[in-house]
Parts: sequence; C-alpha cells; structure tokens
Amino acid sequence: MDDVKTFATRLLDNMRQVIVGKRETIELTLICLLSQGHLLIEDVPGVGKTMLARSLARSLDCDFGRIQFTPDILPSDLTGVSIYNQATREFEFKRGPLMTQILLADEINRATPKTQAALLEAMEERQTTVDGTTYALPHPFMVLATQNPIEYEGTFPLPEAQLDRFTLRVSLGYPQPAEEIVILDQQQFQHPIETLTPVATAAELQEAQEAIKTIYVSPAVKDYIVRLVGQSRSHEALYLGGSPRSSLNLYRTGQARAALKGRDYVLPDDIKALAAPVLVHRLILNPSARMRNLDPRSIVQELLDKVKVSEGPFQGSA
Repeated sequence: MDDVKTFATRLLDNMRQVIVGKRETIELTLICLLSQGHLLIEDVPGVGKTMLARSLARSLDCDFGRIQFTPDILPSDLTGVSIYNQATREFEFKRGPLMTQILLADEINRATPKTQAALLEAMEERQTTVDGTTYALPHPFMVLATQNPIEYEGTFPLPEAQLDRFTLRVSLGYPQPAEEIVILDQQQFQHPIETLTPVATAAELQEAQEAIKTIYVSPAVKDYIVRLVGQSRSHEALYLGGSPRSSLNLYRTGQARAALKGRDYVLPDDIKALAAPVLVHRLILNPSARMRNLDPRSIVQELLDKVKVSEGPFQGSA
C-alpha cells in the first residue's frame, strides 16, 4: 500500500501548510476521504474548521462547492431548480452547489430540518431528485460539514438519520502556545490558504479509493467490529446505539487507516483508534444518562475495554 500512503502523505503535507499542529485530525480527514465517506467537523468558533475543509478541497484538483447554511436557505438552493425558458418553451434545470465533487456545508446546523433533509439522498445514494427527475452526482463526492456545538440559538440539531450518514466526526481543539505563534507568523501578510495549490488529481483519488477496498480484513477483525457495535445497542445508558452503517464505516475506515500506515491488512488497533470518531456522534443517550451528564466518548471507551479481540492471525491475502 505504498502508493496509497504516498498519495495520502502528499495531501497531508500540503494541508499542514494551513492547519498547524493537528496531524491526527488531518489523518482522520484523509481516512474519511479515502473511504468515500462524509466528515462532520465540530468545534468552537475560530479553531480552523472551515480552513480544514478548504485546505482539503484546494489540495485536490476537484470541483469544489460551498454552501453557507442559514435559517432561510431552501432545499432548492442546494439541489438546483427548474426554470421555464420562454425561448424554447421548456423547463431547464439549473444545477445547485450540491452538484459538485467536494462540498463544504458551512454551519450545517443553522439550516432548517427541511433543508438538511435535502442532503440525505445525496450523502447515501450519491444522487439527488428534483421535480421527479433523478440526477447522479459526480464521482468522487464528499460532504464536509462544520457546526458549532456550543451555540444553540438559531440552530437546528442534526437528526439521527443525518448524523448516521457522517462517516467520522472530528474536532480540532485549541492550538498549543508554540503552534499559535506559528499561526500568527504565517498570517502576518496573507493567509496560507491563498497560496495553497493542488497536489493530487481526481483520477488519483479514485484510484486510491479503489485500492483501499483490497485491504485484507481478517475474520477476527470483522467479528470484533460487529461485537463492538453490537454491544452499543444494548448498553444501559444508550437510547440508540450504532447502526449497521456504523459497522460498515468502521470496516472501510479501518482499511483506509491500514493503507495510511503502509499495511495491506487491518489490525484491531486500527478499529480501536477509529471507534470514537466513528461512533460517538451516533450514540444517543437515554434521559437518565443525560441527567447524569454522561459523555458518549466515555461509553465508547467502556465498550473498548469490555469487548475483547479474538485471536488472529490478522494478516492474509484479500
């Protein structure tokens, strides 16, 4: 998997020109990209959520679209609309910003549930239906959505169906003091995003995404994934546990992480490292757990401690 690792390293190094000191978060972003998933970037204002999405988009020679979500935005503002042409006496479809390869959905939780729902078909089926006509979305297609978890006025929480369609949830956090000084120096004259250039093509990305599928996943690792997600469905503190899509996302992102590490097989450590980013945003606490201020992240850690890995071998041929 040296080719995939080399491809990911190019993207990583390029994005780090903009995002300082967040290597693990950038790696998770690339894992999501390689596994053909969608990414939810959730954190407080001003830590670089939008810059993370923009730096990924700029690093790829792909079509890029950005939607600034607001309460008054309509589904047709995303998908497009049919307009009557008086000259031809026919309706012509004007494509919306959703019809792109890399889509930045900025502050997604500011849109109404009706508008948020316009993304459901696109994120799962890679197509959208307007006025009874279904349009295929370009390949590759990835949604990177940002949201602020502490601001609730004028926002609409993402429903479970929407959250479940995001492969990973990441956060950036505040930089270390030394890293913040680097940020100040970098932006003395202009933002580094302005000079960032593409280092990969859409064709290379598609080749890497197909190569990920050949990574070997042993029966023991598959069993571990299923038991780990299964335990979340019967946890006493959870109203809703992980879906079968959670298991599939752990499987696919595990393959991507193995490739990033230069391996052609998945280890249980890959699944353990990805359990929180894949599962936390999908777990819905029951009322008593919310009253006790339980954190879904602590529940994931409890599941990791409880569910044991079956004996290998983990290497093999696909």
